Amino acid sequence: MTPTLATACAALPPEGALAPSGGRAALTPALTNAAREPALSFAPGLLLLAQGIRVAFFDVDGVLTDGGLYFSDRGETLKRFHTLDGHGLKLLQRAGITPVVITGRDSKPLRARLQALGITEVHYGTEDKRPAAEATLRALGLDWPQAAAIGDDWPDLAVMRGCAFACAPANAHIEVRAAAQYVTQARGGEGAAREFCDLLLVASGQYAALLAGQEPRA
Repeated sequence: MTPTLATACAALPPEGALAPSGGRAALTPALTNAAREPALSFAPGLLLLAQGIRVAFFDVDGVLTDGGLYFSDRGETLKRFHTLDGHGLKLLQRAGITPVVITGRDSKPLRARLQALGITEVHYGTEDKRPAAEATLRALGLDWPQAAAIGDDWPDLAVMRGCAFACAPANAHIEVRAAAQYVTQARGGEGAAREFCDLLLVASGQYAALLAGQEPRA
């Protein structure tokens, strides 16, 4: 059966769907702009609480890791870190928010990981975390209203309660979740720290700019 002109025209793609050369579909301005809009959003009231943050305190076990402790046959402690969390810590530094790690443990893998991320404000083997946080604030010329913290267990509560904004991973202890203004959807060691970082970046007004800066230039 010979196709008619009408059926042949119906089979053609809509006008503008093909680029002038190469046969590639052309993006309309509306689609291009939509692709550059951040998909992430938080409640306005939550962002208001997290505004003005200049320093962020992080626990390690249960926040930057899943809380599990792995021991080698030599007795060395091994930890599992998530790349999402690591990039979030780097983004905080680019935004002018200083990440500070206060942990009750110490190990070579931990030191190597934090060094690779460029984090210089670290307190190892610190069970009493509040004095360490206060010393860091004094050294940075900052105060508690400019601080945020994320923790998962009781040793983190003193720092969290002193900060203007406190966060807890989804699998944190119930008392810690109760003390937090925000509980992440992600679990510790599985993106919880990144979620915390993203929230601070959105609250600071720098998230969209950082995201746009990572897109390839046309």
